[in-house]
Amino acid sequence: MQPVKFYFDFINQSSRALYILMEASKIPFEAIPISTLKGEHLTGEFRDKVSPFKCLPVINDDNLSLSESVAIFRHLNREKIVPEHWYPRRNYGRSRVDEFLEWQQRNVSNACGNYFQQKWLLPLLDKTPPEDKNINAATHRLNQVLKDFESLFLNKTKFVIGDTISYADLIAICEIDQPKFIGFDPFNHHPKLGKWYDEVREALGPYYKKVAEEFDNKVKRAEKKIPEVMYLQQ
Repeated sequence: MQPVKFYFDFINQSSRALYILMEASKIPFEAIPISTLKGEHLTGEFRDKVSPFKCLPVINDDNLSLSESVAIFRHLNREKIVPEHWYPRRNYGRSRVDEFLEWQQRNVSNACGNYFQQKWLLPLLDKTPPEDKNINAATHRLNQVLKDFESLFLNKTKFVIGDTISYADLIAICEIDQPKFIGFDPFNHHPKLGKWYDEVREALGPYYKKVAEEFDNKVKRAEKKIPEVMYLQQ
């Protein structure tokens, strides 16, 4: 069986989550990095040979090209050997993970992604300072979402759906790292979130550490405008 081809960028939170999932699950895969800062995902070559959606992450599994992170996650669970705790069938665990994936897309992902774009990505690409009004609005929305995340999902259990880590926790920590790694403190006034974050990071161990370090390095390289992103100066 051929390894899954995985097209990703550690700047992208869903790419990091799926990379960790495949590493932790021992799914054979060929890692193919794509630089979104260079616009490689927007090229005709990417569109014609990888995915017409021009977005990351993407997998190619036995000639099936698949985009959208949730679809990829569910495909891997159907077609590969993924430990049960990531997407448990028992005690309605799978339904609870699905519920969170739907909620987080509209809330955690939207708020974390918007803050990341307003504070870091758009100013970097446009070579302009962040706009205070946009940052303030994004900060307010993000704090409200983190408060909701605590009250709705971290009230009674160690992890999002129970006492065992699932994909809900994995995607959530990768989303929250988007603003965290550019200077936002997600734990200010959110003590339950801080405790949960530490538990998830410990449970993921070296898989998380490796990917988080790569993400941090990409952010720092972009800020220093080293050759990987020198096109931004043109």
